[in-house]
Amino acid sequence: MNFQSFKSFSNFYIPKRFIIIILCMTGIIISYADRSNMAIAIVYMSIDFHFSSTIQGVILSSFFLGYITTQTLGGALADKYGGKWVLASSAALWTLFTFLTPFSAQIGLGYLLLCRILLGIGEGACFPTVNSLIASWFPMEEGSKAVSAIVSSAYIGIVVALPISTWLGSSSLGWPGIFWVFGIAGFVWSILWQIYGKSSPNEYSGISQEELDLITKSKPKNRLRKNLSYHKIESGEVFIESSTNENENDYTADIPLTPSNVIEENNEFEAEVDVLLPDNSNNLIPSNPKEVPWKFLFSRREVWAILIGQFCNSFGGFIILNWLPIYFLDRFKLDIETFGYYSVLPYGTQGATGIITGFISDYAINKLNIRVKTVRRSAQIIGAVGISTFLLCVRLFNIYIFDVVFLY
Repeated sequence: MNFQSFKSFSNFYIPKRFIIIILCMTGIIISYADRSNMAIAIVYMSIDFHFSSTIQGVILSSFFLGYITTQTLGGALADKYGGKWVLASSAALWTLFTFLTPFSAQIGLGYLLLCRILLGIGEGACFPTVNSLIASWFPMEEGSKAVSAIVSSAYIGIVVALPISTWLGSSSLGWPGIFWVFGIAGFVWSILWQIYGKSSPNEYSGISQEELDLITKSKPKNRLRKNLSYHKIESGEVFIESSTNENENDYTADIPLTPSNVIEENNEFEAEVDVLLPDNSNNLIPSNPKEVPWKFLFSRREVWAILIGQFCNSFGGFIILNWLPIYFLDRFKLDIETFGYYSVLPYGTQGATGIITGFISDYAINKLNIRVKTVRRSAQIIGAVGISTFLLCVRLFNIYIFDVVFLY
């Protein structure tokens, strides 16, 4: 981080984008804590309600039925109406149903499943909204670090939730205390977000001109402009139409956007369609689009690569998140008062690696001039191969090391 731009500031000035990123990180921590605490609570609940393994699986997976419904919707609403209010609504919803989880379980299994689905609906909008806020609040050269901090916060949330949930579940509060404590944390965060959260730098009354210039200098003029929409996509041409007043001197006309950055690699031409404006802002993503070009997006192999990579990563990751505590308890016969503590190890290392990767990526792109595509592909390959290798090792060696540690 280059702090020379702030040398003229008083010693008491806190950059507003730091406040936003800290609040976003805290929100992600609470969000992930509220979803992962069920992996611990389900053990205590099963003792009270005699849930079978099948019922446990249904309860744990019901969250994702709601979670998948608001991913795209949350990002779209954040771009259109501002990230502050979408994230506030999302947090209010998941906090409410975190509080209601113990009551719904007492009423019946169906109500518990409905509560978990509604919790998932609330949390589904969280990550896309935070990404929208990062796009508005951070200069492009700090983007990777901001995103890596957010992603790492998810694992911090898991690291926080599993041992605290184990402690609460074994305390006098019992398993309902797990949801009450994390629900209170969400409520407190919501109050702080209402006070200090803003959708964009222009809305923050206390922001300095220096910081505002730092944030906006690397962004195209139209990146912060509202009411842009994709006009048409045909024959490789993309048009954007602005709905600004025709009397304004700013950008008002339809501008054809042709494929650019045609790169020849290994005798193969690859066209990368970027959005180009007269000021050569080739990284522009129109703000507040009225119409998303779905057909164009799903025709791109890059989009499918991201979707498949994310699916494979999440498939294994969430299975481990939901079942690892139960597996440790059943396989190694751990004490119910301590079994959750052993489950945090993968997420602690994963969170730390995420932060380090963000700095390495920014350095490789901005200092070493390595292509963005190369950096992204390398990180994805290293991550996927690493996860696969160690999971296979655990299975092939029949977790011999864990047998020695926990049984002897």
